[in-house]
Amino acid sequence: MTVATAAMDDPSKLPKFRDVEKAPPTVNTVLIIIADAIDAKALCSTLEETKNGSFVTDWKTTLAAGLQRLEQGGIDAVMVDLSLPDCSGMETFDRLFAAAPRTPIMTLCLLDEDAAGVEMVEHGAWGYVAKASYASYLVAQSLRNIIQRSVAEEAVFIEKARAEITLNSISDAVIGTDMAGKVDYLNIAAEGMTGWTREEAKGRSVEEVMRIVDAATRQVIPNPVERVLKEDAPMGLAPGAILIRRDGSEAAIEDSAAPIHDSRGRIKGAVMVFHDVTAAQAMVLKMAHLAQHDFLTNLPNRVLLSDRLAQAIILAERRGTQLALLFLDLDHFKYINDSLGHETGDKLLQSVAQSLIGCVRRSDTVCRIGGDEFVVLMAEEGRAEDAAITADKIILALSTPHTINGHELIVTASIGISAYPGDGRDAETLLKNADTAMYQAKERGRGNFQFYKAEMNARAVERQAIESDLRRALLRQEFSLHYQPLVSLANRRITGAEALLRWESPSRGEMAPGMFVPIAEDSGLIVAIGRWVLREACAQTKKWHDLGLDPGIVSVNVSALEFRRKDFVDSVRLALLDTGLWPGAIQLEITESVLMNDVESSTRILGELKGLGVSIAVDDFGTGYSSLSYLSKFPIDVLKIDRSFINAVGNSESDSIIVSAVIAMGANLKQRVVAEGVEEVGQVAFLKAECCEEAQGFLFSRPLTSDRFAALLRSGITDEFM
Repeated sequence: MTVATAAMDDPSKLPKFRDVEKAPPTVNTVLIIIADAIDAKALCSTLEETKNGSFVTDWKTTLAAGLQRLEQGGIDAVMVDLSLPDCSGMETFDRLFAAAPRTPIMTLCLLDEDAAGVEMVEHGAWGYVAKASYASYLVAQSLRNIIQRSVAEEAVFIEKARAEITLNSISDAVIGTDMAGKVDYLNIAAEGMTGWTREEAKGRSVEEVMRIVDAATRQVIPNPVERVLKEDAPMGLAPGAILIRRDGSEAAIEDSAAPIHDSRGRIKGAVMVFHDVTAAQAMVLKMAHLAQHDFLTNLPNRVLLSDRLAQAIILAERRGTQLALLFLDLDHFKYINDSLGHETGDKLLQSVAQSLIGCVRRSDTVCRIGGDEFVVLMAEEGRAEDAAITADKIILALSTPHTINGHELIVTASIGISAYPGDGRDAETLLKNADTAMYQAKERGRGNFQFYKAEMNARAVERQAIESDLRRALLRQEFSLHYQPLVSLANRRITGAEALLRWESPSRGEMAPGMFVPIAEDSGLIVAIGRWVLREACAQTKKWHDLGLDPGIVSVNVSALEFRRKDFVDSVRLALLDTGLWPGAIQLEITESVLMNDVESSTRILGELKGLGVSIAVDDFGTGYSSLSYLSKFPIDVLKIDRSFINAVGNSESDSIIVSAVIAMGANLKQRVVAEGVEEVGQVAFLKAECCEEAQGFLFSRPLTSDRFAALLRSGITDEFM
């Protein structure tokens, strides 16, 4: 009797199964492929009549029928006679094995065919049964054994496949080695990282497949697998490790290596897990850079400035040297942002940043600390004279037009300068004092620089207080309008009035416009104040009309910040609609410099205003840089000659010539000309001789309240000097 399996020959060594009463046995389906009916019946009886009754048989007489049954599934084992009507020998086994490679196959042979059975086992069969043993109980035991082993191996196969899929799905690279440090495994990520395929790397030393160098020294770093195999303990790479790929390219990596143990705890190899941190390191560097640099201009920001300034102070104190700080603010930058949009404003800031870099030494630091504010730190021998030279260079450089999105933009800067140690011994004080000096530069006309003086602090505090009071004044309606008449020099008739803002502060008393208007402009409050002025002037003019009075055209001054706002024209339209005033009764006065700041934008805005029906006047004419070609393009109704030229009439021949030229130019352009600031009779005579049509000034009347102006409209101007 012969019963053989690939697993064991001794039945006493077969695995023990659980008690049937505790766990019902699994019923296995066995496919029997044999042509001899007697042999088939013997096998079926042996299996189906076993003590445990755990087999169901399915008998087929040909290989074709057997293969067809296999396709239907549900077969746990196959017993096949290699001599079938439609196939025989090794071909029979090969075709079965190809159809079900994971299903256990036992071959059936004659008693004297043990050699053939052994050959089949070597070829892949799980065992063989001699014909004389078909009725033996050992057949069932052997078959049960190989089925259970098949199930166990299938579980191991599935687990291994799961592990393989998992390892190939993760982004980390995994390399396994044997005890000699030879590579025996790479996952897909490791193949990509190293440039070696699993087949190419297998059997090579891990140092060859995974070359590692130090990022700083470029020296070779021993692979941690070596220490893992020697010390039988997990290891990691030191920071700064660089992997040299097979093609010579590099990647920064982080890794860890650990030993692999068998079931008895003995080390059998090592596995290393690593990943590319090049992008992560680059992101860290980028985030560190962004934390210390302005995202728009890439200049150092306030954080980095504070650090460099603190270091510069320490160094200057140690060496006994000076350093200087220039605090720079662009004049009227808000106008550009509001009229042309933030994209144009951002590009202008970038252009300004490049101009500033071109004005300083390599040892100096240019920073953008917010909005349109920049700081220049002159750390190395930053003396006062050096700071003044740099400030002059900056002002000159910025005066060159910046071409942005088809617009030629001209900007000026107000610069405040503080120096260590005279103006402060710490970073905060130096910055504050330079800021204070910058506001002093603005108060002195903008486009200049000022050195810090101790008394400026009191002015800065006062300026801040005035700004706070202005905000409250808007809410408490502390503003009022006075009206100064425009007079026809030909017949003394009042032809109009200019609305002038006045502020009666409860705590400060009457505030001169020159004390608070510049602060309102710098803080942006001038927009809200300007809208109140326009609405109030429209409402008052409508009241005079309703009373039967003719005030002529009432003029309202428009600040640069208002004029450049995208909703300015809409605000004018709304003021006219809300008050019911005829648009022709209102005139908007805009300074020459504001119009010339961006000719294209100014032309568009003026056209929209003229579309509403309001009049346009150029205020302070002669102080800017207009050209006749531009003036002829603007839809202007009135030119107002600046008071500085009128004051010089009779005293300065050149200024008298300018006034004469402006009057003649206005006549040629068919624009009315108004002389501002007329205070002397001689000035009137000169203006009449030059055919100037209208004038305004203290000689005729000071600005009046609305009631007093109404009285003047009723009485008229009767002074004999006319």
